[in-house]
Amino acid sequence: MVRKKRAPRVGFVSLGCPKALVDSERIVTQLRAEGYDIAPEYPGADLVVVNTCGFIDEAVEESLDAIGEALAENGKVIVTGCLGARSNREGENLVRSMHPKVLAVTGPHALDEVMGHVHRHLPRPHDPYVDLVPAAGLKLTPRHYAYLKISEGCNHRCAFCIIPSMRGDLVSRPIGEVLREAQALVRDGVRELLVISQDTSAYGVDVRSRTGFVDGRPVRTRMTDLVRELAALGVWVRLHYVYPYPHVDEVVELMAQGGVLPYLDVPFQHSHPRILKLMKRPASGERNIERIGAWRALVPDITIRSTFIVGFPGETEAEFEHLLAFLGEARLDRVGCFAYSPVEGAAANALPDPVPAAVREERRARFMQVQEEISAQRLQRFVGREIEVLVDAQVRNADGREGFLARSAADAPEIDGVVLLEPHPTLRVGEFARVRVTNADAHDLSGVCVASLQ
Repeated sequence: MVRKKRAPRVGFVSLGCPKALVDSERIVTQLRAEGYDIAPEYPGADLVVVNTCGFIDEAVEESLDAIGEALAENGKVIVTGCLGARSNREGENLVRSMHPKVLAVTGPHALDEVMGHVHRHLPRPHDPYVDLVPAAGLKLTPRHYAYLKISEGCNHRCAFCIIPSMRGDLVSRPIGEVLREAQALVRDGVRELLVISQDTSAYGVDVRSRTGFVDGRPVRTRMTDLVRELAALGVWVRLHYVYPYPHVDEVVELMAQGGVLPYLDVPFQHSHPRILKLMKRPASGERNIERIGAWRALVPDITIRSTFIVGFPGETEAEFEHLLAFLGEARLDRVGCFAYSPVEGAAANALPDPVPAAVREERRARFMQVQEEISAQRLQRFVGREIEVLVDAQVRNADGREGFLARSAADAPEIDGVVLLEPHPTLRVGEFARVRVTNADAHDLSGVCVASLQ
């Protein structure tokens, strides 16, 4: 009897944002396509790949700790991702200066480089008869939703951000390639596509909206055209990282027609004109209020999520109060807030009048208290209504009973709220259902199933 040789096993640690997650998915897909197994634990891995985040200090610490843990538990580690592109004050590679025993270091979106290092340290010939993977690739998300990355890099130079120095300028993926991936995902059972990039609204700007081909049809490489094509796939389409450029109004019109989820993730960051100028942001607070009003006039139930930074260098108490007033007027549905944290290499580090750490944290707490009240009021409008949800998981409630976690059109996975559902025999994870909302708090809804929509 000839015993088949065990396939080499690669452990994988994925940190950071959804864009990094897509990079991880592509690496994992290529590993499996070439016959490598993915090891669930350090001891069973022949080497470990760590995909890092390097945006803010907390993420840097988490990534460095993860690399250290992988080295301690396994010893053979390849590092990729945003942290891999960062240098320390002496100009040395930050990862290598902290962990000199790593096998190799690459920057973000470096599939070929990562695979080259894997081949060097863990060779494995490709067997096309054995190493089969789904056309959509291997995903690290549940089967029923997936992130769809449409571009890399960013043309903005926000003072607090070092992403362009790590990921470069905007590079849009060909629209035919993006849509073929989306079609493959839907064929594989995906019910929700989450569109991500550094700047989704700028899709196609770098190629001047060049015409591509989708199933033999000419389609422009442009945000509106892409969203229209995605809407035709018959699944939920959720848009993230949308800058409020004028053509976003065209996408909101598609939302009004029911072709795409009425959800916009728009990173406003602040409201005061002087702070926005210091941040080098491309919009004004006053104009943003007008746009929000216009979007809600067209789609009354649109969910608007955003992120803000408080305690930016030079921010006065009056300018912070301006932001709170903006929050009260805009009445956004989902909001995240960060106390400003200096990032190595960011232009904002050179600005005068830094805000003390205690004041930054105090402002963040006040901001979130105001937003929590707004969120609770906004969610009350759903109580008593029937809404469509996507069931994410079966869980055990606090009282010990079985139940389900679902999400509405207003809820992106991991970052927004959930819809807590009572047990029902027709509910299935990964499928849609119609539910009646019975209660709402500051973040989540509760409800009962009315009908399964399988």
